[in-house]
Amino acid sequence: MPPPILALKDVRLADGARPLFEGVDLGLEPGVRACLVGRNGAGKSTLLRMLAGEIAADSGERFITPAARVVIVPQEPVITGATLLDYATMGGAQPYEAEAALQAFGMDPAKTTTGLSGGEIRRAALARGLGEAPDVLLLDEPTNHLDIFAIETLEEQLAATRSAALIVSHDRAFLTRVTRRCFWLEDRQVRRLDKGFAAFDDWAEKVAEAQVEEARRLNKALAREEHWLQRGVTGRRARNEGRRRRLMALREQKSEALRDSRGQLVMGLSSSGLSGQRVAEVKNLAKAFGDKVIVNGFSTRILRGDRVAVVGPNGAGKTTLVRLLLGELKSDGGEVKLGANLEVAYIDQARARLSPDETLWDALTEGGGDQIMVRGLPRHVAGYAKEFLFRDNQLRQPVASLSGGERARLLLARALATPANLLVLDEPTNDLDMDTLDLLEDLLADFDGTLILVSHDRDFIDRLATSTIALDGRGQVVETPGGWTDFTAQNPDFFEHPKPAVAKAAPKAAAAPKISVKLSYKDQRRLEELEKLIETAPAEMAQLEARLHDPALYAKNPKAFADISASLDAIRAKVAAAEEEWLLLEEKREALAGG
Repeated sequence: MPPPILALKDVRLADGARPLFEGVDLGLEPGVRACLVGRNGAGKSTLLRMLAGEIAADSGERFITPAARVVIVPQEPVITGATLLDYATMGGAQPYEAEAALQAFGMDPAKTTTGLSGGEIRRAALARGLGEAPDVLLLDEPTNHLDIFAIETLEEQLAATRSAALIVSHDRAFLTRVTRRCFWLEDRQVRRLDKGFAAFDDWAEKVAEAQVEEARRLNKALAREEHWLQRGVTGRRARNEGRRRRLMALREQKSEALRDSRGQLVMGLSSSGLSGQRVAEVKNLAKAFGDKVIVNGFSTRILRGDRVAVVGPNGAGKTTLVRLLLGELKSDGGEVKLGANLEVAYIDQARARLSPDETLWDALTEGGGDQIMVRGLPRHVAGYAKEFLFRDNQLRQPVASLSGGERARLLLARALATPANLLVLDEPTNDLDMDTLDLLEDLLADFDGTLILVSHDRDFIDRLATSTIALDGRGQVVETPGGWTDFTAQNPDFFEHPKPAVAKAAPKAAAAPKISVKLSYKDQRRLEELEKLIETAPAEMAQLEARLHDPALYAKNPKAFADISASLDAIRAKVAAAEEEWLLLEEKREALAGG
């Protein structure tokens, strides 16, 4: 393996009195594509800035090969200059390189830098970073605000570049396609896995199991030392001073472990009561803004319990379609009939429903008191905020001081406090860490209401959606059962826009590994329930059969004999049905995994 061109050695950085991370070793060799994974607030962006040379460590070393160039694309880039080409050449890129990179992302180099959308800002920043052809490219949440097609373009560009890359992202499908190494920032340290992100979850689970075992040993050792101390340390003070110090060290070690524990995000969502069976009936819907046709002649029916994903390029009109479905926007033609008893909770893409000047406390309590009504019950705001991993000292901070992930969690906290039977999520995955995404996915799978999801996260859609509505940006709207993978398989040519040419010729990259798509949370949980039932049922049937074999049972108690016989028949039928359902789910799992 060649030596790294950029590395950190035994790096330590403190946030106030408490270390943010310590003893960090991290290296990037030429051409390596790695991800940096960790929870919100663990310090991933800080570590990227340290690698970029923007932040100095308290101790340790940063090594960079002489003349090597490092470029960072931050999580919230600021676009300056008169035109996009001016901006893209500010870092030293040749104009023809910058122009080609902008065009690869579908951007007009002559376009002014004012009034850009979130997706345009992101594409311009990525084009600038790639156009500079650095030795190391550091990307902080590069897929935020990108549509699926821009993400695919980014995947192609990363495959074509010779730059090493370190990527912070929550997008599982993206990381699976582009990375071959994982760094995990957890408990103030960085662990390394020399495999792509597809292997990360299994590896992280094994690491977590080892940590649990280590904590168990620590607690056992601490209990022994506590027992020794209670039996009379004072009488043996001089002789046992070393053992007393060891006890104090154990206590401090346990205290550190408790302080570093990530906590558990507690989210609950219950519906406000059932809506009608029909949530929305849509017939021949039409809407245009001038010459821009959003939808023309679209019909659908959304029923209670559906999970509907809305997908399409940026600017195709996904949010407009959602507003039409909710009756918030008047259509040009057709009709929308909403069902009875609908109560809607909405999380918008732009986080526009948060005022940057109000405090977190005020945002939760709507400016008054110290309580928040959570699904009809009063809760103290501090306790409720803690369930979403907010610290007490953050409650009086303005929303503007929160990170993107923290603002996303705050919106979730507000939306999930409101009883609702229709939940509308517009790009909910932006800025959330993977643990929070997993928890949100589990929560939504158990929600007994209806979900409308606007997202560019392919993995998230595949795990949740029961149907997918796609807009092509030219007025065509198509709906198919299943998630993103199902839609593209059934409609391979639906998004046939002329794709921007890749900026420059490059060596052919190795084919991206096939994504292993898992069962949805509900299917996986059902599979486990069926396995447990099939495993435990024989013992229960054996007990019932043994009772039936008692020759005196029928004579003494005919009703009991009949009841036991009926129970046995019911269990046999239940097991037969369970085995058939298990077989279907196993076949589905193997098909999704590409087996």
